[in-house]
Amino acid sequence: MTTAVAAPFRFFSLQVVRTRRLGPSLVRVTFAGPDLHALHSEGRDQSLSLFLPHPGQAEPAVPIELGDGWWQGWRELPDDVRAVMRSYTLRALRRDPDEADIDFVLHTPAGPASGWAARATPGDRVLVLGPAVADNRAIRFRPPGDTDLVVLWGDETAVPAATAILESLPAGTRVRAWLEVPDAGDIQDVRTDADAEITWLVRHDVPRCPKGVGGAPTPTAVDAVRADRRPLAERPYVWIAGESGRVKALRRHFVGERGVDRRRVTFVGYWRQGMTEEQLRAAE
Repeated sequence: MTTAVAAPFRFFSLQVVRTRRLGPSLVRVTFAGPDLHALHSEGRDQSLSLFLPHPGQAEPAVPIELGDGWWQGWRELPDDVRAVMRSYTLRALRRDPDEADIDFVLHTPAGPASGWAARATPGDRVLVLGPAVADNRAIRFRPPGDTDLVVLWGDETAVPAATAILESLPAGTRVRAWLEVPDAGDIQDVRTDADAEITWLVRHDVPRCPKGVGGAPTPTAVDAVRADRRPLAERPYVWIAGESGRVKALRRHFVGERGVDRRRVTFVGYWRQGMTEEQLRAAE
């Protein structure tokens, strides 16, 4: 069953078709569903709201029958019943057959989504709140038409979006990308027609700064970008996504230290060190 929410978004009932490990820290889950043909997106960094069941539940508990009142109804469900909601990137959308890929980061200790993805098997059911219109407000990557250099930075949570962006860029697009992953086995072979220089930063292979966010040591991924003092062209566009503390630091670097027009910088905090998504939403 599906229902309209706030156009152009709606619910889609999906089932797992297959899973594939992309590396020690990443797994790709492929979904299908009877109405997936109605999900439309231009890809890139398309954000979805994913609703997952608790262990022992056959499907996620979301009162979509309430129509526009689903949100309040969902919030009022008991904690051990209410479906787990997480934001994820639509990594790929295919037709004939209709399939959608979402890449999950696996970590220890596992959170609800990481644990679900590690256990996922064909037939497992989820709900997705996604776009019915290809060009929608949940796509953040929007370089101006006069852009002469695209700059990308993302940690492992943003790698699905960053690699989707890279694959979408046309030939002749100049790109500098820094992508951070926990393990060398997580490095991916990105196929792109763009003139792309991709630097993979492996967290466990680099020194760590003594002062980390929330008491945790911070990798030198931010420093790697700061250390590259090459000119950023005349009209660069910068896309930064991942842990919010590092995202903010890099935004300050590009706007304050490199002089990039703040209107040409897109920055998205996917997560915050030491906080769950529920806590992050409550703090917003």
